[in-house]
Amino acid sequence: MDRRTLPLVVALLLAVCSPRPTSLAETVHCDLQPVDAEVTYITSQVSKGCVAQVPNATLEVHILFLESSREVSELELTIQKSKQNDSRPREVLLVLSANKNMLLRLQAPGIPLNLAFNPKLIFQGHPGVNTTQLPPFTTQKQFLDWAEAKGPIASIAELNDPQSILLRLDQAQRVPSSCNLEPLTDMGHTLEWSPLTRASVRGCRLEGVPGHKEAHIVRVLPGTEAGPRTVTVKVELRCASGDPDAVLILQGPSYVSWLIDANHNMQIWTTGEYSFKIFPEKNIRGFVLPDTPQGLLGEARRLNASMVASFVELPLASVVSLQAHSCGGGPQTSPPPVRTTPPKESCNQELLLSLIQPNCSKDVMTVVLKKDLISTLRCTITSLTFSDPSCQAEDRDDQFVLRSTYSNCGMKVTENVVRNEVVVNLLSSSSSQWKKVHCINMESLSFQLGLYLSPHFLQVSHTIELGQQGFVQVSMSPSIPELMLQLDSCHLDLGPDTDTVELIQSQTTKGSCVSLLSPGPGGDVRFSFLLRGYMVPTPTTGTLSCTIALRSRSLSPDTHRTVSTRLNIVSPGLPDKGLVLPAVLGITFGAFLIGALLTAALWYIYSHTPWRSTRPGDLGAPQPALAQQERLSSHQLGTTGHELIPGPQPLHSTKDGPCPLRPPLLPPSQRPAASGGTSLEHLGVPPPHPTEPSNPVGPDYSCPGPWRERPLPYKSTLL
Repeated sequence: MDRRTLPLVVALLLAVCSPRPTSLAETVHCDLQPVDAEVTYITSQVSKGCVAQVPNATLEVHILFLESSREVSELELTIQKSKQNDSRPREVLLVLSANKNMLLRLQAPGIPLNLAFNPKLIFQGHPGVNTTQLPPFTTQKQFLDWAEAKGPIASIAELNDPQSILLRLDQAQRVPSSCNLEPLTDMGHTLEWSPLTRASVRGCRLEGVPGHKEAHIVRVLPGTEAGPRTVTVKVELRCASGDPDAVLILQGPSYVSWLIDANHNMQIWTTGEYSFKIFPEKNIRGFVLPDTPQGLLGEARRLNASMVASFVELPLASVVSLQAHSCGGGPQTSPPPVRTTPPKESCNQELLLSLIQPNCSKDVMTVVLKKDLISTLRCTITSLTFSDPSCQAEDRDDQFVLRSTYSNCGMKVTENVVRNEVVVNLLSSSSSQWKKVHCINMESLSFQLGLYLSPHFLQVSHTIELGQQGFVQVSMSPSIPELMLQLDSCHLDLGPDTDTVELIQSQTTKGSCVSLLSPGPGGDVRFSFLLRGYMVPTPTTGTLSCTIALRSRSLSPDTHRTVSTRLNIVSPGLPDKGLVLPAVLGITFGAFLIGALLTAALWYIYSHTPWRSTRPGDLGAPQPALAQQERLSSHQLGTTGHELIPGPQPLHSTKDGPCPLRPPLLPPSQRPAASGGTSLEHLGVPPPHPTEPSNPVGPDYSCPGPWRERPLPYKSTLL
């Protein structure tokens, strides 16, 4: 037999042959105090969370709320690819929210990942990952609404002081189709994590028990969901004199079994069933143990333990690691082992360079590095300069500040962008580290906001009717390839006596019939909206304002600009206020001209018609040809007396139902003249009944609900 397997075989024999005490002992006197032992664990229990199925989605959204008690912390985040045989893996949007500064170490091999976070709080040094800057949310609801607008949410978890997180993309079974946050949630197979803060480990000496036998007690508390699971327990005892005289007591819910991996032989005392790592298929039945701390201390005393070397209570975990730095197996005959200082980890240069983010304002570029962040990365900076080595950073109390105007320190100024390089020298490296930095020269840029009444964006309009769809475009000139425009918010201000109409908030559409459209050919941002009639008193004027963010991975992410334009808002069917008088005069003159032409035509027909009479009774009667010609003239001039009934209104597709649109009214000069080809009698349509209204009821301009889909193009016809 392999000598390495002998300790575990002995432990197995001890476990099988261990007698079970049958009598209860008196109250145990044991004053638990902190001891020199470390316990870490991995769990799927979170303070808040949920898991949902999104089987048919092309993009799945996962959200992590990261609560930290430290000003700076480091997080190892691993995303594990789905084990399902997908020929084309679905895209993943991972949204991170942090309350303190956090350095992110990310591993996501083979996953089309997009990270969304606040770069002021979360720093990640993986240039191959697509990133999105989150808007400045103030509430958790705004955060969730923004994420839900991007795609179906597969999981949400709130974690306190996480050190490492494993997120699995396999579709969870027997979970709902929607994700609703619940307190104290078990994320199951989807997410496991390890806390940064160590578990509280305590110990004590049991009075009245002779000898040097020690007990290690691990109590696992019940979870929110009862189901069979295995807890792996790793025990590492650092003993210089061989195997200790020790007992391992594991207590947990009845549905928990244990897989034990120990580096020394010891007595095993557990609930449920247990096995050893070397013989995982050999399950040994455990015992019924007390489920209180006092009862477990009494159990250790009954097993003749003279001291409790470690006692810890943990949430339901998948892995528990126990390290004890001393053993109670009798007096040490050999000198104690000399502790060696572990090798100091090297500086994380990749994350350090990701902290270098320039701030640009008033022709000045500034780079600030906080010393606590540098210390967390285990880096020691000896110098920090621009490309001109004479421009050194100032060493202030808690940070390094590197600052220069656009005309100094080797700045390269072009028409739109100011470029330079930051040089970092480290104590642990003989070579310098370089980071390219940029600033936008805002003085050379101009921004335009235009309202259009057509999805072709051809002609700017300053007038819009209620119920008429408006198309908005925000553009920048000149265009900068490194720069991307993004709509942060848009609203319509109708003055102090009317509520502001919110159209876009935090990059998310608000209200009904508002939709973000595809960018224009030059990267212009676009959206459309439809005002409901009850929202705006007409006629009135308003100001349409939009705040845009200029964002790029290589440029400063905090550049914002607000652009606006004035609009005239009128009621449906009414022309602009400035066109009322010209329209009235035009209609009056047109009516007078038509009357004059009609009179002249009738006089011409009357004066050029030969008069004949075949009978005395027919004297003075018009000929049939003349009567037919008069009727034809009447039809040609559109004097049938019947009004045209408009055709069906075009519909605007929405997520929750159609959103009716009113076709734009043409000015009188562009409306088609009535003719025989447009008469309802000529088309075979009977005239309306005298009791019926001559005008149809207008369309309802209310929008049934939120609208997030792209609008469909429409055509309007006037019969």
